[in-house]
Amino acid sequence: MSNFQQEKSLVIKYFDELEQASVGTLSQVQQRYINEEYEFFGVYPFNKIYNLSDVTEQVWQPLYHSFSNIQRRQDVFMAGKSEINGESWVMSMGHFMGLFDNDWLGIPANRKLSMVRYAEFNCVENGKITKTGLWLDIIGLMHQVGINPLPPQTGASFVYPGPRHHNGLLFDEHEPAQAEKTLTVLNTMIEDLSKLNQTANDRAGPKVMEKNWHSDMVWYGPAGIGATYTIDRYQVQHMYPFREGLHDKVFNGHVCRFAEGNFACFFGWPNLSNKAKGGFLGLPSGDVRADMRVVDVYYRQGDKLLENWVLIDIPYWLKQQGVDILERTANIVNPKR
Repeated sequence: MSNFQQEKSLVIKYFDELEQASVGTLSQVQQRYINEEYEFFGVYPFNKIYNLSDVTEQVWQPLYHSFSNIQRRQDVFMAGKSEINGESWVMSMGHFMGLFDNDWLGIPANRKLSMVRYAEFNCVENGKITKTGLWLDIIGLMHQVGINPLPPQTGASFVYPGPRHHNGLLFDEHEPAQAEKTLTVLNTMIEDLSKLNQTANDRAGPKVMEKNWHSDMVWYGPAGIGATYTIDRYQVQHMYPFREGLHDKVFNGHVCRFAEGNFACFFGWPNLSNKAKGGFLGLPSGDVRADMRVVDVYYRQGDKLLENWVLIDIPYWLKQQGVDILERTANIVNPKR
């Protein structure tokens, strides 16, 4: 069984060079590490891109132009073989930190220290990165500059910390048996949620979670939903609003799902399809089936899950229903004259 140290080493070198790059040198750095045949999964407005030069021009160069002295502040770094198709993936989660000096995606710059929450998945094959999934919490940045594009959220809004025990940077090799244990707990939890979808039991009590979650679990949700703490408060502040506010839920599977040590992660394209019944995100109902692109990162302690970091491409989910919060925000707070 591979220990994924070569894949980790490649991505670490890529990240190091990327952090030292400028807008003008980004392309050369990425060409050294990324394969010519390349597939990019990005949040709205980037979406799916198949050309590396387009990814550099549309995603990375604008990010580096807008945020000066950008740093990658990792909270979780891990690698493993996806149980979906056997591919080798490396995942990094944390924040891009920089000085917000130039407007980005229509969001007006404030020239202050800002944190852009991210999760990045890189598939490594034959010494090159062949696929990337990059989630950026754009609404989270809006909150930092005083913009609230959605009604009040059910959870708390702040710059999220990493794992409680500061053990998420898995640079060294880890025992495969621990990863298998983590995946067992994760997949049991996923199966239990799938059963809820089939039974339409939208207000299940704490017993449905106590099987797989610590009572003092923490759920770090996307901005627009927010974070919540303990099973009881999680159910009130996210689980019930999510399940009761959405219907016709269909699980579409994952692009990759893997674990290393006590950590696991996955993303889907899309993970979930649903319709708005009314109330979710404080918004009205609608008859449009919309896709949710979701990242989950988990931390297992013992035989239960302790923490869960979640990114949902909420702007894309809303865009499918006719609401472009990026365009609307730009027109209101940063209009072109």
